[in-house]
Amino acid sequence: MKNSDKTRLRIGKIGKTHGVRGELRINSLTDFPERFEGMTEVYVNDELMEIKSVRYQNDVVLMSFKGIENREEAAALTGRYLFVNREDAVELEEGEYYTIDIIGLEVYDKETGTHLGTVTDVLSTGSNDVYVAAPVEKGQKDILIPALKTVVSEIDIDGGRMVVTLPEEMD
Repeated sequence: MKNSDKTRLRIGKIGKTHGVRGELRINSLTDFPERFEGMTEVYVNDELMEIKSVRYQNDVVLMSFKGIENREEAAALTGRYLFVNREDAVELEEGEYYTIDIIGLEVYDKETGTHLGTVTDVLSTGSNDVYVAAPVEKGQKDILIPALKTVVSEIDIDGGRMVVTLPEEMD
C-alpha cells in the first residue's frame, strides 16, 4: 500500500470483479460509504483514475473506471486501494479523527505523564474503536486503548500526542 504521507485518505479496497464489463466490487474502508456517489475520480494506489460509474447492490459498492472495459482488465486492479485527497474528504465533527491522523501519536498516562508508547493501528470492533500502541519498553505486549471518552482524555493531532487513563486491569 502506498501513501505513507498524510495528504490522501484511504477510502476503499478493490475486491473481485463483478460481471464481464469491467465492474469491480469495492470494500468500503470509510464510515461514509455514501461518499462514493457522485465521485468522478479517485486514486488507485498512486494512479489517478476517472470513474465511469458507481452503483450499490445491497451493501456492496460497484464501480467501473474509464478505460477498463472487461473482466480481465478489471481483475488486474484487484487488491489495490482507493484514496482521495485530504481536501476532498468528508468533513468530520468535533472530536472525530481520521485513522491516518491517530496512527503515530505518542501516548501518555494522564496521572503520571509517563510516555507509554506510540499508536501503530486502529481496530474497528463495532462498538468502539481500539487504538493499538507499541509500548516504549521492548518485549512488552501492545497496549490496547479503548477509544472511549472515559479512557482517552486528550487527542492533540498537531502536538502528536494522546493522553489516556487506562483501566486498572490494563495497567
